[in-house]
Amino acid sequence: MVPGLTLTALVLLFGAFALVDGIFSIVAAVRGRVGDRAWWTLLLEGIVSVAAGVVTLLMLGLTALTLVYVIGAWAVVTGVREIAAAVRLRRLITGEWWLTLSGVLSIVFGVLVMLAPGAGALAMVLWIGAYSIVFGALLLALAFRLRRAQAELRPPLARAA
Repeated sequence: MVPGLTLTALVLLFGAFALVDGIFSIVAAVRGRVGDRAWWTLLLEGIVSVAAGVVTLLMLGLTALTLVYVIGAWAVVTGVREIAAAVRLRRLITGEWWLTLSGVLSIVFGVLVMLAPGAGALAMVLWIGAYSIVFGALLLALAFRLRRAQAELRPPLARAA
C-alpha cells in the first residue's frame, strides 16, 4: 500500500464528488424556485458542497486532519439539509423516513469523523466507504419511493394517453 498515493486519490475523489454534488444541488434549487418552497436550503447545501470541493481540489496537499474536518463538516451540513427536506416531504408522501434516516446517518458520520480526527485519513477510507454505501442505498430507496408516489399522483388521463 502506498499511503501518499491513497491519500491523494481520496482527496481527488472527495473533491470531485463534492463539486459535482454541489453543482447538481444548485441547479435543482434554481429550477425548483416555485411559490413558498424553501429552495434556499438546497442552494445553501449546493454552495457548501461546491466550496468544499473547490477547497479540496485547489489544496491537494491537504493534511489528513484537515481532510477529515472538511469531510465531517460537509456530512453534517448535508444531513441537516436532508432532515429538513424530509420534514417538508412528510406532507406529500409516506416513506420520507428514508431521507430522514440518511440525514441522521450523515450527521452521525460527520460528528464521529470530527471527534476522531487522529485516526488518520487512511483509516477514514473504510469509514467513508461504508458511509457511502449505506448513504447511497438509502437514497436509492427514497428515489424508488418518490417514483412510486409520482406515478400514484399522476392523473388517470395522463396515464391513458
